Amino acid sequence: MRHALIFAAGLGERMRPLTDRTPKPLLCIGGKPLIVWHLEKLAAIGINYVAINTSHLAGQFPEVLGDGSRWGLRIRYVYEGPTPLETGGGLLNALPMLGPEPVLAISGDVWCDADLTALPAEPEGAAHLLMVDNPAHHPGGDFRLDAQGRLHADGEPRLTYSGIAVFRRELLDGWRTAVGDAPDADAKPPRFKLRPLLEAAMARGALTGSLHRGRWTDVGTPQRLAQLDAELCG
Repeated sequence: MRHALIFAAGLGERMRPLTDRTPKPLLCIGGKPLIVWHLEKLAAIGINYVAINTSHLAGQFPEVLGDGSRWGLRIRYVYEGPTPLETGGGLLNALPMLGPEPVLAISGDVWCDADLTALPAEPEGAAHLLMVDNPAHHPGGDFRLDAQGRLHADGEPRLTYSGIAVFRRELLDGWRTAVGDAPDADAKPPRFKLRPLLEAAMARGALTGSLHRGRWTDVGTPQRLAQLDAELCG
């Protein structure tokens, strides 16, 4: 696993007015942009190539991050156009920039202290998701993790998908059938969510997961951003 993908194309609507002029992953916490925390962790575990999906204020990413050489990385920016492609469409759109091996994917708007080396470089199935306990703003969770490390769309108790995963290309096999009547699935490039692909993989027993009990924050509002920044600077 030498390649990573950072999803950084979101509009950051819940973060306005902060994101009117700055993409959410470039907002600073603990003295540096949120996305830099990811880049530092990726470099530390031996990742050498990072693709970054961009859309909203896309030009700011290369201005701030450059080519990645300051972290010993090679960064490639994948512009999705003025309207983000969602996570599923973004993953599909970025595939040509990534190698044939499984890719470590991270949402650009989360912060986590997980040991990324604990994730499987070669997932048993189509993907391996890092799960966390349900935060207050998402009490219902996403998926159930069984004792054998398989994820399921039904049943209790449920956990929350952290936005960190290892994906195989096969996750996207049959994506058009999986997303069904998604309104922009036939657009060029297609736009669709990741969840239908994950549910299809779960239905065939091809999605595994692990639980991270450390620190994790979905930096989705100005309040959570300010709280995390205070904790990291404290």
